[in-house]
Amino acid sequence: MNLIFALLVSRQYLTKEQIRESIADYRDSTPQAFDRKFERDKEELRELGINVEMGQNDKYFSDEPGYRIRRDEAELPHLELSREEAAVIGLATQVWEHAGLASDSTTALVKLKAIGVDVDTSVLRMAEPKLSTDEPSFDAMWDAVTRRVPVTFVYARPGGEAMRRHLQPWGIISWRDRWYVGGDDLDRGEPRIFRLSRVIGEVEATGAAGSYEVPEGTDMKVLARALFPPAPEVAAVLRIREGRGQSLRRFAESITPTGDGFDVVEIRYSSTWELASEVASYGPDVVVVSPPEVRDTVIQRLRAAVDGSREASS
Repeated sequence: MNLIFALLVSRQYLTKEQIRESIADYRDSTPQAFDRKFERDKEELRELGINVEMGQNDKYFSDEPGYRIRRDEAELPHLELSREEAAVIGLATQVWEHAGLASDSTTALVKLKAIGVDVDTSVLRMAEPKLSTDEPSFDAMWDAVTRRVPVTFVYARPGGEAMRRHLQPWGIISWRDRWYVGGDDLDRGEPRIFRLSRVIGEVEATGAAGSYEVPEGTDMKVLARALFPPAPEVAAVLRIREGRGQSLRRFAESITPTGDGFDVVEIRYSSTWELASEVASYGPDVVVVSPPEVRDTVIQRLRAAVDGSREASS
């Protein structure tokens, strides 16, 4: 970002020495390290579609070449966003608990405000999603997906032998509170989904950025539904407080207001344990009406949480 700002605001070509002196990370490096960092950063900018132009300030004298970014090529056109559209963008800054992505989304919000876009997150205040990414492999996989870098990693299913896999990642998706990466499995020769929590050790790049193309029309949700077994025909009935339980409401087959501050929500599920865990996370805002096994599992989860809290305090 510092390199972009330096080259964008300058009205003339900046020499490498001027660039080095204007950016702290470059200035503190040795000449050799600076050259490597500068070339790496220019390549990353090209991958992002930002062209670093090379030229000379004096047309008649052979002075040292310099670099700049043309504003007409780098700047966004004027944005016209409705109040609701701006709210969705603002809401994105509240979603990420992951430090790296939280920083990126906050920076995007600041830039929108700087160009005069009114961002009102209160429009969607009832929706309060949170996405956490605790998997150690998330950052590396996210980088591979965004830059289209083929990767290799060691992967192990429960009870199975750990195996090295080779993947051209197409996208990352959150599915039933778990993070997955999907793409072309080069070992199997077909699309596959891998759960990030089952990746062991480091994710290693096996090729250059942009060395493959994601098939046109790829939809990670469609891919996930195709590769995961269909959910069994089992339904649960829940009482959910108005304005709460948004993640449960998204999968509801019916929602019936009761007039007492709660809605009766019917939802189909595949795992008693996963549904009970999500219900328990809402505390008194969600109550299981049926079936009994889900209600009993929720009670077990809540009791375990209380017992654990008591042990921690003692």
